[in-house]
Amino acid sequence: MLHGYSDTHRSFDLVRPLLPRAWRVIAVTQRGHGHSDKPYSDYAMGDFAGDVPALLDALEIERAVIVGHSLGAAVALRAAADYPERVAGLALIGGFADFRGNAGVVELCDLVGRFGEQIDPVFVRSFQASTIAAAMSQAFIEFVSNESMRCPTRAWKGVAQALMECDPLGDAARVKAPSMLIWGDKDGFAPRADQYALRRALPAARLVTLSGAGHAPLWERTADTAACLRAFVTDIDEPRLVADAI
Repeated sequence: MLHGYSDTHRSFDLVRPLLPRAWRVIAVTQRGHGHSDKPYSDYAMGDFAGDVPALLDALEIERAVIVGHSLGAAVALRAAADYPERVAGLALIGGFADFRGNAGVVELCDLVGRFGEQIDPVFVRSFQASTIAAAMSQAFIEFVSNESMRCPTRAWKGVAQALMECDPLGDAARVKAPSMLIWGDKDGFAPRADQYALRRALPAARLVTLSGAGHAPLWERTADTAACLRAFVTDIDEPRLVADAI
């Protein structure tokens, strides 16, 4: 599980308990975020994607279903494109087909580019609140904002540059794994058109639209997001289970 911009592995805390206990579910804090290493460079999309097989090697996992939210969806796409033998399936939550043509993302990256040495907590709270369309408690907003404050300026800027330089649709065209798109119809960042473009580019992709959710269905429609993941992984695993039974 790969989180969004400035988030951490805690982003999946609400979803993980709703997944089957028999699954090995691994939520990752990506480079530059949370308590993970925070290098002064190497924040390109290829760097993030390269961490995926490195983690799988460290955990002695041959293949995995990769779940990515927002930034994590872009990382998942690149990882699936560059390391197809390691990816059994791809679930993208609030994924983007294009960053450079997205006015909201461009504005966000411009703001990040003007950051000083200190991160403004007011900006961070506003950013996190803007991703949510449904009612969430103030305590939850504070929690995810505090997680984002662990992300230093160099990581915020490095990710912004990576977003402006990457080509999600180009990566999607190289993906071989079965895919699912989970999207909230109140998403103010990733538009509906991006979901359709990704669905066209990805092999045998299915799109699930969650009404009333914003850019973070994993927070706003937690049970529905978990249900989508359960159904998707079960569908992927079914042929193997049948073969094993035979």
